[in-house]
Amino acid sequence: MATVLVASNRGPVSYARGEDGGLTARRGGGGLISGLSAVASPDSRWVCAALGEGDREAVRRGIAEPGVRMLDIDPEVYADAYNGIANSVLWFLHHHLYDVPRAPVFDAEFRRCWDAYRAYNRTFAEALAQEADPGAAVLVQDYHLALVPGLLRALRPDLRIAHFTHTPWADPSYFRMLPGDPREELLRGMLGADELGFHTRAWATAFEECAGGPAALGRTRIALHPLGVDGEELRSLAYRPEVDEKLARLREETGGRRTIVRVDRTELSKNILRGLLAYRELLTAHPEWRDRVVHLASAYPSRQDLESYRAYTASVRELAEAINTEFGTPDWQPVLVSLEDDFPRSLAAYRLADVALVNPVRDGMNLVAKEIPVVSEEGCALVLSTGAGAYEELKADALTVNPYDVTETAEALHQALTMPPSERADRTKHLAEAATALPPREWFLGQLDSLRG
Repeated sequence: MATVLVASNRGPVSYARGEDGGLTARRGGGGLISGLSAVASPDSRWVCAALGEGDREAVRRGIAEPGVRMLDIDPEVYADAYNGIANSVLWFLHHHLYDVPRAPVFDAEFRRCWDAYRAYNRTFAEALAQEADPGAAVLVQDYHLALVPGLLRALRPDLRIAHFTHTPWADPSYFRMLPGDPREELLRGMLGADELGFHTRAWATAFEECAGGPAALGRTRIALHPLGVDGEELRSLAYRPEVDEKLARLREETGGRRTIVRVDRTELSKNILRGLLAYRELLTAHPEWRDRVVHLASAYPSRQDLESYRAYTASVRELAEAINTEFGTPDWQPVLVSLEDDFPRSLAAYRLADVALVNPVRDGMNLVAKEIPVVSEEGCALVLSTGAGAYEELKADALTVNPYDVTETAEALHQALTMPPSERADRTKHLAEAATALPPREWFLGQLDSLRG
């Protein structure tokens, strides 16, 4: 039993089977896990899904890390809930990504997957109900588990329940695309929480409007908790020997030229294609930058089991190659694109960045916008779209752009490249201060204090 519980799709540990048939555990990384790990203690429990065969084998063998309970959910149910609803419906809905003339289509297949999503959430709710001490605090994470608060409230009305949404929340007109019954079920699930957390006021307001206004929230409080970065930890990671090696290689590849850096998953909302189009327009409208700047684009694959994501990744590669063909010379490759998940290379690019390009069409927060100014060696100018959750915190010291306006973005890149070093250094200082104002540990403990208080 536990007095503090965290629930999330992905947990703090994963298991892999070795050649000898044994299982080895690997701790997860990233700001979210370090933040949620702030409550690791004998009276805390982290409930998560077994994601791979190694995880499921660990559950069957009764192998568990202290304070972690993995749920061995039927793989077909998990796939329908995770890919069929969470990533193909809720993600597209909250990020406004649908190609409306063609999608969404809510048919019998959707309803079959919705049944799986409900079952997946019920499994979490039942496990949390079993694990929780009387009056325990339960912190549920993200859109994968949006039904859990309501289901858990029915099972254990004594618990204090919070839910945090790491994505945006859909605007009311977009949210109404969902069929009535699932839409109402989603709202009931969320409103089972004592507190609902969001990164920004915009996303919180969107939820309130979808629910019917502040009066419709009942006992549920809305709270803002904008996640920041741990500056000390990030700098420590960025100056490891393996990052130094990657940096030396990038310096050689860029040949001492100015650098425009972006680091993203090849996620549809990240707007990588328009970023590349803006860079091409920069080279067209301002030919003085030819052979003087390199665009380092790290776009590592995401959700490649979905066709739309595979096609998007291919389009990123093709557009980068087209720019290199159009403008490149034997001594200069305008775009250096990396489609591999290479965190040391990304950190090296952070250190090298003269300009950071972060132009999502819609993003819950976007920690890259906060990380690059913290790590950049010479200071960087941040070109930031109004669609990023980080926009409200960083807009005073960033060059802000409409994410759909390629010409405006190209001109912002030109302004960033011509910015005086003193101004760039001053802006970077302020950006780094804002970025580290609420690091993951304090971010999480703040939610726990708010829930208990």
